[in-house]
Amino acid sequence: MLIAELERAMLREENIAGSELVLQELRRSIRAEAQPAARIADAARRFFMPLEPFLIEGPADHKRVGRFSRVSLEPIWEWIGRDLMPAETKALSDDINRALLAEDPVKVEQLVRALHERAVQRMNEGLTALGSNEKARRRFSVEVGTPRAVEDVTTLMRILAVRDALADLARRLPDHIRAFERDQIDQVKTLLDGLAVPKTSPQGVAAKSDLLLYGLIVVASRLAAPWQLIRIATHAAESDDTARIAGLPYAMAVTIVLSDLESMVDELRAELKAGRPVASLLKAIHDGARGMRTEMDLSVDSPWSRQLAAIRSAASNLLTAELETTPGRVRRLLRPRPAKEIVPGSLLDALDVHEVETRVELVGVCRHYASELAASEVTLRTHSELTQYLETGTRILLDTLRHAGDAERPFRQSQVDAAVRFCRTVFGPDYAGLLAKAADVALQSPPVERKSAARA
Repeated sequence: MLIAELERAMLREENIAGSELVLQELRRSIRAEAQPAARIADAARRFFMPLEPFLIEGPADHKRVGRFSRVSLEPIWEWIGRDLMPAETKALSDDINRALLAEDPVKVEQLVRALHERAVQRMNEGLTALGSNEKARRRFSVEVGTPRAVEDVTTLMRILAVRDALADLARRLPDHIRAFERDQIDQVKTLLDGLAVPKTSPQGVAAKSDLLLYGLIVVASRLAAPWQLIRIATHAAESDDTARIAGLPYAMAVTIVLSDLESMVDELRAELKAGRPVASLLKAIHDGARGMRTEMDLSVDSPWSRQLAAIRSAASNLLTAELETTPGRVRRLLRPRPAKEIVPGSLLDALDVHEVETRVELVGVCRHYASELAASEVTLRTHSELTQYLETGTRILLDTLRHAGDAERPFRQSQVDAAVRFCRTVFGPDYAGLLAKAADVALQSPPVERKSAARA
């Protein structure tokens, strides 16, 4: 309900401080509730603390560049303690828990560091041994217990290998960057260019490319508009030419943004299926797609332009499927029924009304963002159908309410109430208010006494 109210305020262009952050956290909470992650012990939480900027609440089979699903933490921790290094994990975990009880943060830090270093070394040895052996990789996936075991363990190992450099970067960055402009870009680029691969990391584990990838993700987490991360790539290239940008290390910024957009389309699919409001999500996809097309020259054929086109097409297909069915769902709820079809004292199902209202709101949302998501035509057609039906249908509903008998009046009134809610989205609060007043007048009419068929 809070998501719905905040998104309605957004559509009314009411500037509520912090609304986008609140919406983001609410969605994260809902997704986490739908896929609860098992609670892990104190030592495990300390072990995984460097992963916090890279954790996502999506499914374990995520394909988001440089990210790690929170639900994968528990099985990986079990694998570390059971198969990777059981003796060291048990001993160090016990020592960490004792240091936590003794409130000795210095000792805790030393023990966690030792656990990290041993885990990175063992993970590197294990992954190297796998090589390209598909049978060994499948067996490894079964042991770890996550759908993307090799990728997950590789990501974990690489983040832990550069954890100190990433922590230092995080301390030096502003907590929130409202607009990623030239001055901020220069400062951030200087910090990223200064990152150094730790000398203590096992050979082949930590590389400059890892530091840059995960450093860019940390930067993106501080941006009010994460898609603006691509500006550091165009700035480094001093050009919007995709071929020139692609040849530089900072091309990773574009890869990250495109991966995030793909993930948002997957989230859009899940939110639409669940019948939840998606205004803020559509805005994020719209702004990201428009930003990429504005900041870079994607007019020529390139892997990035094709990837963005596929993202827009996927979003368009999802929206089209939802929008095309909306007028029919409104008509099914609001159609004037003969009195004989109405169960005395019945009402429209409140859940059905809420679901249809969410779909009607989606039409209004798409009017703001459809152009960038390749859904303008279906949005215009759907809005026109809704407008025409509600303009004529509400008059008929008021007339049936005015002449309704006692038995059918509650149902007729529930239809008018639903129409008021839909009209508030399509025509605005003033129109809806007038309709509500007209319904009150219609209710003042004395109920019609219907004669039974036998007496007739």
